[in-house]
Amino acid sequence: MQGYLWLVRGIFGVYYKNMKKTITLLSLGLVLFSFSSKKEIGVEFGTASYYHNKFNGRKTTSGERFSNDSLTAAHKTLPLGTFVMVTNLKNDSVVYVKINDRLPYKSKRSIDLSVKAAKQLNFIKAGLTKVRIEVLPSIKG
Repeated sequence: MQGYLWLVRGIFGVYYKNMKKTITLLSLGLVLFSFSSKKEIGVEFGTASYYHNKFNGRKTTSGERFSNDSLTAAHKTLPLGTFVMVTNLKNDSVVYVKINDRLPYKSKRSIDLSVKAAKQLNFIKAGLTKVRIEVLPSIKG
């Protein structure tokens, strides 16, 4: 009888351990899926600032010359050449810009916009504003 109980405990013990592993793996999968799906959506919230005029004419990380009259921006991690829609959360104004420069990794800002883009978002006087940054799908020809 004791051998039978040992066998039952052994089977259910293995089952319990496997169930525990399965639950752990499922939980890990859900966590990874939630992170990856947020990244796929490509939405970020943060603070926007705009370039100082002294950067006008200088080369950006992408090699292009910076112009405050263009609709461009700097971001920490988005690939160069990515187009994003930036929404000012204080007044719901929207601008579409191309990422062509890098922000310093330790910057507290999420995005640095050209003056033209900042004017379209109506935050020149404030200097900073809270924004929503949404990556636009790329168009391949």
